[in-house]
Amino acid sequence: MAKDIEFNGKNPTHMFSYGGFRNSLLPSYSGSYEELNGAYGKLWLERGGVYVLANIRGGGEYGPAWHAAALREKRTNSFDDFAAVAKDLIERDVTAPDYLSIEGRSNGGLLVGASITRNPELFNAAICGVPLLDMKRYHKLLAGASWVGEFGNPDTDDWSFIKSYSPYQNLKKEQDYPPVLFFTSTRDDRVHPGHARKMAARMKAMGQEVEYYENLEGGHGGHSTNEQLAHRVALMYTHLWNSLESPAE
Repeated sequence: MAKDIEFNGKNPTHMFSYGGFRNSLLPSYSGSYEELNGAYGKLWLERGGVYVLANIRGGGEYGPAWHAAALREKRTNSFDDFAAVAKDLIERDVTAPDYLSIEGRSNGGLLVGASITRNPELFNAAICGVPLLDMKRYHKLLAGASWVGEFGNPDTDDWSFIKSYSPYQNLKKEQDYPPVLFFTSTRDDRVHPGHARKMAARMKAMGQEVEYYENLEGGHGGHSTNEQLAHRVALMYTHLWNSLESPAE
């Protein structure tokens, strides 16, 4: 954030996290966009936006125990941590729900999906990339069976805790959700694009504000050329700035 930022509750603020597979997110900066950690430069920070990298349980930032604290039946700890960071930003007047957006990809896409279904009142925009969303069937699609140790097996009694947060199954018709941009790749060989397709279709049928982008190439990264990445980044920033309130003058 800018050094002279005013904590007035009106700063457009974007949260990014992952929270799984012992993956550590470290602070970074890019003039435009950094693919791994989602760091934002000219297109966000220099326009008055605040960027927050949330280190939540399930990652590897504090060692194996930090990861184990969000395994299987403890998965909701990572979602609770993410919500706690959002609430802290709001309580300290860094931002407010109308100005707060979130982003995550892959397992981070599951984080975003769970966050908007569990705490929709905290956010006003979301970017959900190459996501896991239908946790009832994730283990039957592509590489999903290799993640049973992380999430549990929904064909067993594990479904009793998985169903409590699975984003697709927890959508409610009467609930308003923040505007969401889903992106995926037809050729994703890790997380099946069906997750994003189904979630977007169901939310649209419910009358929610949804944008959907599926690139034909790119695998799990969602792009195979710089031009494709630039196009997707443009869609993302447009979604964020159109969804959030303008920064205070």
